[in-house]
Amino acid sequence: MKILFLGDVMGRAGRAAITTHLRRLRTDWKLDFVVVNGENATGGMGLSGAHAQTILDAGADVITLGDHAFDQKDMLTFIAQESRVIRPLNYSKAAPGAGARVFEATRGRKVLVTQVLGQVFMKRPFDDPFSAIDATLRQYPVGGQVQASLVDVHCEATSEKMAMGHFCDGRASIVVGTHTHVPTADAMILPSGTAYQTDAGMCGDYNSVIGMQKEEPLRRFITGMPKARFTPAMEEATLSGLYVETDDLTGKATKVAMVREGGKLQMAGPS
Repeated sequence: MKILFLGDVMGRAGRAAITTHLRRLRTDWKLDFVVVNGENATGGMGLSGAHAQTILDAGADVITLGDHAFDQKDMLTFIAQESRVIRPLNYSKAAPGAGARVFEATRGRKVLVTQVLGQVFMKRPFDDPFSAIDATLRQYPVGGQVQASLVDVHCEATSEKMAMGHFCDGRASIVVGTHTHVPTADAMILPSGTAYQTDAGMCGDYNSVIGMQKEEPLRRFITGMPKARFTPAMEEATLSGLYVETDDLTGKATKVAMVREGGKLQMAGPS
């Protein structure tokens, strides 16, 4: 199966990159399944129902969220109606929506998509992500109930993401990190067959400070004093993510490649 994961969509520029490139990539790369992290697609903070629909209409099969899952209040009702949006598995038990679901890809093949929030350096405590993901992967083993599975690890610390990759190695097809908006150059297949990248980066304008216009972040770093709100950068965005091919019988990854499309971080795709 050919699976594409795209990192955090950042504001209007990120949404434009999705609507500009994703349909073409689905066709050119003969993609079977696409997952997009929409965590910051609305004004850089959260995801609205309307913008979620835009991403789905552009060719995403599933949208994952993150620690800003419900910053846009209408997501509280939208996620209850739209099964293709996944919130973190270890978020509050009172939160609407689901943290893991099985979806249908091309030719009726089943794909598990799930997301966990990390605990290290995050602004609020979340439940243990390792026990949460362990129970889910036991319920949906690759090569059994599902032909592939993808784990979105939304957290700050690279060490925690790497630990999750090795914890899931051989039990998930793909473990990919999100949240920092900076792509890491470590795409690989782990020893037991799981495709891994510490952070997929963002779909946003890289002439920025992690997707925000540079002036206000620079002012705060230099002076320690805020003056204005952070505003998403608006130049042409780079679509960043991870391309993976998997074996339907085992669910293991057979090929992995970093993706950079458009904008300032051009890179070849899965050729």
